Amino acid sequence: MTVELKPETEQLVQEELRRGHFPSVDEVIVQGIHALREKSKVLEAAMPAPRPRKSLYDLLTQPPFAGSELNLERQKDYPRPVDL
Repeated sequence: MTVELKPETEQLVQEELRRGHFPSVDEVIVQGIHALREKSKVLEAAMPAPRPRKSLYDLLTQPPFAGSELNLERQKDYPRPVDL
């Protein structure tokens, strides 16, 4: 596989190799992917579980709308005639 890097990215990789943080370019890539996967796991664990979706009826029958005497009955004469 051939990978083309921006000059800035290549400079970052070369700096890490010179500092001895990684033995090879391959190891830089492998460690980067492992770090990305670990970060994704942490973010997924921190996210709250999605709440179940409510219907419009549920929304209108619970606070702050509860007790507001909204008429939620469907209109029997739908659709209404329209003069064009």
